[in-house]
Amino acid sequence: MANEDGYQAELRRLQICLVKAQVAAVAANRKVLVVLEGRDAAGKDGVIQRIVEHLSPRNTRVVALPKPSDRETSQWYFQRYVAHLPAAGEIVIFNRSWYNRAGVEKVMGFCEPEQHEQFLKDAPEFERMLIESDIRLVKYWLDISKKEQADRLDARREDPLKVLKVSPLDAVAQKKWRAYSKARDEMLARTHTGFAPWTCVRNDHKKPGRVNLIRHLLHAIAPPEVAAEVRRPAPDVVFSFEAAATQDGRLAS
Repeated sequence: MANEDGYQAELRRLQICLVKAQVAAVAANRKVLVVLEGRDAAGKDGVIQRIVEHLSPRNTRVVALPKPSDRETSQWYFQRYVAHLPAAGEIVIFNRSWYNRAGVEKVMGFCEPEQHEQFLKDAPEFERMLIESDIRLVKYWLDISKKEQADRLDARREDPLKVLKVSPLDAVAQKKWRAYSKARDEMLARTHTGFAPWTCVRNDHKKPGRVNLIRHLLHAIAPPEVAAEVRRPAPDVVFSFEAAATQDGRLAS
């Protein structure tokens, strides 16, 4: 944004619209599901914090699941996520989701190649079932450059208030950058569908990224009279995935 005052003023306007959107969703018994994916330090926590800051805790849930237990590992892969899907009038935000299998599990060898391939085949059908069950699904990929990730990971390690964000996987995020890029490209290409598309957000600059993502989200979930109050997101920040984006610099390689 142009300056801090402008950012805060726009964020407040958008948060008021988010509250209006939730009031409408509760009244209409709508079910909203938001999936946020991205590399380590892509900014998922920050944008989620701004989305939910003024929403009703009774009707809003943020889901960030830990490593699966031995029992969960033996279940149908999507089973533990199903338990957290929204009921009528709820907004649920997944801070990472079933797409772990297409990203960290694939890159780190936490799943077999056959399991990864089966996931890529199953995910669109799983999402089709969600949508046919009247769940409004919105999927975001937050993208950052290699240098920006390195800077954020360094800052995270040095800030005592961010010690809980530090993960053993941080140490290999940069080393396996290309592997993560390859996994991302395949995931986006094979799970971007007309009924559950991926929306990409360039998030090297957090404040424009947050504002523009929230603008997009409001146009996706808010009733028309609320969405009409909101500017469309900047196309150089937020765009629908297409294969060319992996080659033309819109997604960091």
